[in-house]
Amino acid sequence: IILPLEWFPLNKPSAGDYFHMAYNVITPFLLLKLIERSPKTLPRSMVYVSIIMFVMGASIHLVGDSVNHRLIFSGYQHHLSVRENPIIKNLKPETLIDSFELLYYYDEYLGHSMWYIPFFLILFIYFTGCFTPIEEESRMPVAALLLMGPSSLYYWYLVTEGQIFILYIFTFFAMMALVMHQKRKGLVLDSNGLFLFYSFIITLVLIAVWVVWLWNDKILRKKYPGVIYIPEPWAFYTLHMNNLH
Repeated sequence: IILPLEWFPLNKPSAGDYFHMAYNVITPFLLLKLIERSPKTLPRSMVYVSIIMFVMGASIHLVGDSVNHRLIFSGYQHHLSVRENPIIKNLKPETLIDSFELLYYYDEYLGHSMWYIPFFLILFIYFTGCFTPIEEESRMPVAALLLMGPSSLYYWYLVTEGQIFILYIFTFFAMMALVMHQKRKGLVLDSNGLFLFYSFIITLVLIAVWVVWLWNDKILRKKYPGVIYIPEPWAFYTLHMNNLH
């Protein structure tokens, strides 16, 4: 959207797609290194299956996102459902609409589930090893404090755009329960555990601010009618900032 369309034609991968491809290679590698650093030992088969599912889900999401984001240039509006979009309504034959709904399913449901469940599972497993009986190790360096903001913003985007609040909040509750359980044993979070735990807390605050800000938006309310109302940033973009590209 920011870069000139002439550089990345609509029938070719965009700049964002290349970054996403790099993410699909770099992030699984980093997650494997993260697990290696954890004092908790896990069956290798479980770790490998989690990483494989992560890569599959992120790759499915890459293809779906690439097509969906390109549709914006044709007038697609993310704040509307697939069948409510003006450009989709005019498709002939009408069976093509089913194909776009299938694409949306792979992107928003199957891809997200296969991507985020292993991701948060690995984070939680790593978190279980971030406890120490030494109080001095429970202090974060300045660099960690500076990185906490970008980290929390990243998790906020994952939760809101990925529509995975249930997965996130259950992971957070599990982390809180583990902290209280380990405290009874005289163990406290080390600097790595504190960084992850505080990042999740700030993420929850950011989500609350986001929801309160858009609480009375009738159009987004229609798009997200459930009990848990957390609009996607892309839906907000196409509704209120569509004139920027």
